[in-house]
Amino acid sequence: MTELPAADADPTAADPAADTPTAADAPADPAAAGPLEVVVVTGLSGAGKNSAGRVLEDLGFFVVDNLPPALLAPMVELGARGDVRRFAAVVDVRSRAFSSDLAESIRSLTDAGHRPRVVYVHARDEVLVRRYESNRREHPLQGSGRLSDGIAAERALLTGIAGDADLWVDTSDLNVHQLRATLEAAFLSEGAVPELTATVLSFGFKYGLPLDADLVVDARFLPNPHWVPELRPLTGQDAAVRDHVLGAADATEFLDRYLDVLRLLVPGYRREGKKYLTLAVGCTGGKHRSVAIAEEFARRLSADGVTANARHRDLGRE
Repeated sequence: MTELPAADADPTAADPAADTPTAADAPADPAAAGPLEVVVVTGLSGAGKNSAGRVLEDLGFFVVDNLPPALLAPMVELGARGDVRRFAAVVDVRSRAFSSDLAESIRSLTDAGHRPRVVYVHARDEVLVRRYESNRREHPLQGSGRLSDGIAAERALLTGIAGDADLWVDTSDLNVHQLRATLEAAFLSEGAVPELTATVLSFGFKYGLPLDADLVVDARFLPNPHWVPELRPLTGQDAAVRDHVLGAADATEFLDRYLDVLRLLVPGYRREGKKYLTLAVGCTGGKHRSVAIAEEFARRLSADGVTANARHRDLGRE
């Protein structure tokens, strides 16, 4: 998630305006490239705006965090010139002239033909106090006063934009998974489910376990083609080796039963917002059995509607 410096950041830091698109850079008719789906995430500090931004990023939005409201329209116009079709910005009271600039930016986007929607994220005062105290942070509007003073000041500042919000999300009693489900229900296409991409990775145990594996399968119970002279120089990607491995006793039953396990796991992973799954399949050297089994798992998962691809970490090392 792209993050811009706070508007009141250290003045010795790099000036974000140096790389910011200006009116001169914007196209004469930004809507000519087609309207963008624009989501503005705002609300109370500590309520979970950044978490909401990460969910939108997983849903295919280009997300900019801590964007000054005055830069919202230029950023959208810049995206309209490229291939960005879904844009989201996390905007909060750290930005100067918050209320007036944000309202004006939303109006200008609407006039340009885009489809801005505002998500207002909030929580009860006692929840916000507990979150700030657990993180030992100061509220951005607290100043020399109490934490509750900062929260009250922010609520007052947000009154106007809160009333115009398209979606209110109260995170007081939500965990991150419930927040994700709420936003997915609002921004996924009707009937769509979160995509899950599966990587089926073959490897050799003698080279070590893959560190990024979610699940590990051991294919060493199958007969090793290494001991068949005519198969030894081949790999699991060759038809002769593939037929030898998949035709072994118990190979088909193993694949069937493990695929049943994956069919149970995949919907759960999707519900929990997991977007990537790595299934590691190992044999001794990562050349024959693991390669053939990984290719077959990828084929079967693809047939089940899962985006799956086979990769072979240790192929060629022997």
